[in-house]
Amino acid sequence: MENYESKQQQILLPAEAVYAAISRFDNLTPALKERVEEWQADENSCSFKAKGFTVKLRIIDKVSPKYVKITGDDGGVPVDFNFWIQLHPVSERDTRIRLVLHAELNMMMRMMIGGKIKTALDDIVENLARTFNSMGV
Repeated sequence: MENYESKQQQILLPAEAVYAAISRFDNLTPALKERVEEWQADENSCSFKAKGFTVKLRIIDKVSPKYVKITGDDGGVPVDFNFWIQLHPVSERDTRIRLVLHAELNMMMRMMIGGKIKTALDDIVENLARTFNSMGV
């Protein structure tokens, strides 16, 4: 398994508030249903189409307010992976967020997309932090 980590970002909200938003896929419906095709979600699973491919995800573990662990669901993503959204409460209104991906990539895939994965994780965590910080809850 290859390990990829995003940089850490600061969210100026309590960790419990961030966790409440990220620990249920159905909480993401307002933000994602216009950005992907065929978005469907319940508390612990979701599916959508992105660039013509169906993606199915499932939450397999979560600990409040520390992390949510996600994996590809049956028939979804053709790569074995686990994806963590990690939260670290620093103070009452200071939470640090990091994304960690463990993926089973063959040598060819590592060469083709390995470097792009880290950049993508950094972009995603920056967008998450920006979105949460603009909420000002």
